Amino acid sequence: MKPYITKKEVEEIQGKDARTQRFLTAENGCLGGCTSGTTVYAGYEFSAHPGVHEDQEGFYVLEGEGYARLGDLEFPIEAGDSFIALPGVPHTIKTKPGCQPVKVFWFHSAV
Repeated sequence: MKPYITKKEVEEIQGKDARTQRFLTAENGCLGGCTSGTTVYAGYEFSAHPGVHEDQEGFYVLEGEGYARLGDLEFPIEAGDSFIALPGVPHTIKTKPGCQPVKVFWFHSAV
């Protein structure tokens, strides 16, 4: 087991232009559902199929401006903001029209 992965390896495995790129996973030693990666949200509407997980998922906004929805709570986000989706809470992100797409670093961890 190799407890790290390089950006080059991620791009070779998952594609350089993949909307979501997974970094640390069970293959690197993350246990109990631990995983991390980035996702770019270029759409101007919230997804009709929000994420919902049995574990918690934290987010850190790397680029762009937009909005996050956690259950019924909707709030603005921009680079430098951070938030968490607790277990079982539907969550989704959209980009603010006229702005750079929202890119987030995310991580899952066991509760």
